[in-house]
Amino acid sequence: MTLRPLDGGSFRFDPGALCLELLLTGGPGPLARFEVLDTPAGLLDWVAASRLEPPGLRLPPVGEGDLAAVREVRDALQRLAVARAHGRPPGAADLAVVNAAAAVPPLAVRMTAAGEREWAPGASVSGLLSTVARDAVELFTGPHAAAGRIRECGGPDCYLLFVDTSRPGRRRWCAMERCGNRHKVRAHRARTQSEGEERCPQV
Repeated sequence: MTLRPLDGGSFRFDPGALCLELLLTGGPGPLARFEVLDTPAGLLDWVAASRLEPPGLRLPPVGEGDLAAVREVRDALQRLAVARAHGRPPGAADLAVVNAAAAVPPLAVRMTAAGEREWAPGASVSGLLSTVARDAVELFTGPHAAAGRIRECGGPDCYLLFVDTSRPGRRRWCAMERCGNRHKVRAHRARTQSEGEERCPQV
């Protein structure tokens, strides 16, 4: 997905899972300044930009109650992912929220006469949340090692979470062109300053 930070510019970021993509819409605490799920348009824009397949999902009119439900699931997922990234146990209340969402029938796909996939009629926000929540269940409990590779970006004041799919499992940054480069610049400045101080004659 293409992210456009408040400080300007843009960069590509792949969190590695649908459920983690939902976290890019804002969240609790310091993430509130990124909130986009306060309007139906914000949710629909996220749906269009997400990795949901097939594309072109159409939802019925989205109300305030729908938006509140999406934010509740998203915030629970945020806390669960942060806990996993830092080796902490999951919160019981957050698990209950995600499990309740996953218990609802998910979005359904069907095959067209042309042999292509499309969304079946009857899509709803609750079905969307179920699909996202089930993706989270798979991420956290699946047979692969993805759950153990959930990371939080190492950049200062960067709260992006991702699945580290690199072979060595040492990914530190949301994106090299953003936080990775910023770290390099800071390290270079610190090294240059240190070398300058070493060369400075003692008085």
